[in-house]
Amino acid sequence: MGNGANNKAAMGDDYSLTRVPMSARQSLWSITIVRVGALATISQFILGASLGYGMTFWQAFWATMFGSVILQVISFLLGYAGAREGLSTSLLSRWTGFGKHGSSIIGAVIAISCIGWFGVQNSVFANGIVEATGGKLSLPVAATITGLGVTVLVIFGFKLLSITATITVPLFLLAVGYGIFKVLKDHSIIDLMSASPAGEPMSMGAAATMVAGGFIIGAVITPDFSRFAKNGKDVFWMATIGVLIGELGINMIAVLMALAAKTNDVVSIMVTTSGWFGAFVVILSTVKINNLNLYSSSLGFTNIFDSVFNIKLNRGMVTLVIGVIGTVLSIMGILDHFVGFLTFLGVLVPPIAGIIVVEYFILKTHRKELDESRKEGKLPEKISNMHPVTFIAWIAGFASGYLITIGIPSINSLVMSGLVYYVGAVLVKKYKKQLERNVA
Repeated sequence: MGNGANNKAAMGDDYSLTRVPMSARQSLWSITIVRVGALATISQFILGASLGYGMTFWQAFWATMFGSVILQVISFLLGYAGAREGLSTSLLSRWTGFGKHGSSIIGAVIAISCIGWFGVQNSVFANGIVEATGGKLSLPVAATITGLGVTVLVIFGFKLLSITATITVPLFLLAVGYGIFKVLKDHSIIDLMSASPAGEPMSMGAAATMVAGGFIIGAVITPDFSRFAKNGKDVFWMATIGVLIGELGINMIAVLMALAAKTNDVVSIMVTTSGWFGAFVVILSTVKINNLNLYSSSLGFTNIFDSVFNIKLNRGMVTLVIGVIGTVLSIMGILDHFVGFLTFLGVLVPPIAGIIVVEYFILKTHRKELDESRKEGKLPEKISNMHPVTFIAWIAGFASGYLITIGIPSINSLVMSGLVYYVGAVLVKKYKKQLERNVA
């Protein structure tokens, strides 16, 4: 894995179909800043404001804590597996229950989710530019510039994502700080912490669902970034700092602003109080999250072509193509009708995490092949077919996310899929042993 591997990264391939060698691993700062950037966004702000509109400060705090802890556990477990093996989510899934063809389904779900959100966020980004220039730029022109600009950044891989996040995250937090100062300078924070919300009361279950559900896809694709971590300790700190700053920090600030302004429309408050700076916040936020959307989407597509057609595409070229598609979709305005579909995909994704975690950490069916091939810096030569139980567990998880009304849907689907997979896999193993005995 010497120069050839490094050339792979340089050409924009970024180890999309191989393990990330230790020589290419990044510092704790590099992976953490990307993670914080994924969480510290305008959509997180909107989420926090919704909580502050329907809950008191402390109710919102506990709902955020509860939802965040769940995300933290999932992110850490998957992230640890990704770092240990140096593999992205869709590649790791080949040896964790999904096999060759199952991993391409995962690649497709992640890729379509992320390209869809890329288009949606690009529309937000372009609107921010149009507002900032006072309408001098038309929306199609702005959307083309923003979409292709982000695409070029992502072609160069994880290193450039990290550099972009290092610039945009502190600026985003600074701009947020300025907006808070403008809104909260006439209020006592102590009074706000005991203030009654202005909107309809929200239940703890609904609030925790919003927190956990809002970033569940981000938690599932943690290996896409954690594969660049040097060890499990770095993954732990990446996930923890990400949750503390991006989830808890941003959420509680937005809660205070919603309680102070007695509205949940925090974005317009930010833009009106901070003017150009407020529009800049929106722009920075979407650059960060769109980098990650496009990056994960490109990894998903390279995996699909490799596992289904046995074609090894260059990730950089894939990024260019899907970046153009996402940009065109956002210019056409089709994506406004896609949000329901993307939310539907959000229920399809959590069961993936349940199955991978149970297979990798408990059943360990392919652990021996993974361990042996890791020593050589290669992938296991044998890719098994999808486990017979995987599809049943996925459907069961998906159905429980939709049908069970108690608790948090995305977590229900994750737990149910893991449980069904575990029980099913154990029963299949017993049945096979019994068959072998009978034949013998």
